[in-house]
Amino acid sequence: MSVLVLVLAVSAACCLGSGFVLQQNAAQRAPIGDFMSPRLLLDLVRMPRWLAGIGLMVAGMVLSALALGWGQVSLVEPLVATNLFFAMWLSRLWTRQPLGRQGWAGLALLAGGVTAFIVAGQPHGGVSEAGALRHWLIVGLVVGIALMLAGLAKHDRLSVAAPVMLAIAAGLLYGLQDALTRISGQRLSGGGWPELTTSWQPYGVIALGVTGLVLVQSAFETAPLRMSLPALTAAQPLAGIACGVGFLGDRLRTDAGALAWEAAGLAAIVAGIVLLGLHPAMPSGTAPQEEARDLQPH
Repeated sequence: MSVLVLVLAVSAACCLGSGFVLQQNAAQRAPIGDFMSPRLLLDLVRMPRWLAGIGLMVAGMVLSALALGWGQVSLVEPLVATNLFFAMWLSRLWTRQPLGRQGWAGLALLAGGVTAFIVAGQPHGGVSEAGALRHWLIVGLVVGIALMLAGLAKHDRLSVAAPVMLAIAAGLLYGLQDALTRISGQRLSGGGWPELTTSWQPYGVIALGVTGLVLVQSAFETAPLRMSLPALTAAQPLAGIACGVGFLGDRLRTDAGALAWEAAGLAAIVAGIVLLGLHPAMPSGTAPQEEARDLQPH
């Protein structure tokens, strides 16, 4: 594994994790009437803390895109999933909550899962990308599942499951966005700006990014970070790896032993994310009523 890819991916995770905490702290104060509406972004843009969180997220996305330019999606995604480390670190500064057994177990599972998946799978580039039919089938499947989850969440937005479904939907879209970002980078390096601007992938990256942002902020608005961030962090690498292997030509070792360790690594990543996300150090998401009332339309 390239040291450059490692540094870029972990730096991206640091920016993303810190940015998510700042965004949720601001989004919880937005009017509930803006749920799953672009108006939510217009309200949030007035909050300096949210803008700082978005700035960190954009920096993380840029660093992730650079990492994807030199490494496979199946390699970069598990590393970016460590953004929960940094979200936990920032949250602990605010709450002064010790890690305890749950925190240390979550950190160990997440770190061990990432290590096991990368060492066992040895992600590397393949000979060529998949054909157009397989490409569109996977894209359609990921987008379809995300839209279905978003629709269910909108139908029953006050349910406990709604923010989780929104976060999973956003994570799926972000994983697909990472795959299209890699293709866009290849188009740019291969044919320059003319080839990039005449292909659909960069516009897909923008559309997925904006849609995912609305879904994430709606999840942050309606529930504590511990309910939404684990789902988001778990869904993104799984979708990204599926896209990388499915249509980008990424290759993993497929002998029985490697597959067993890869599956165990992914399971440990998800389990570690859930344990960290449910840790008491994660912000509760309860906004002061007077602050929330100030943002309600008069």
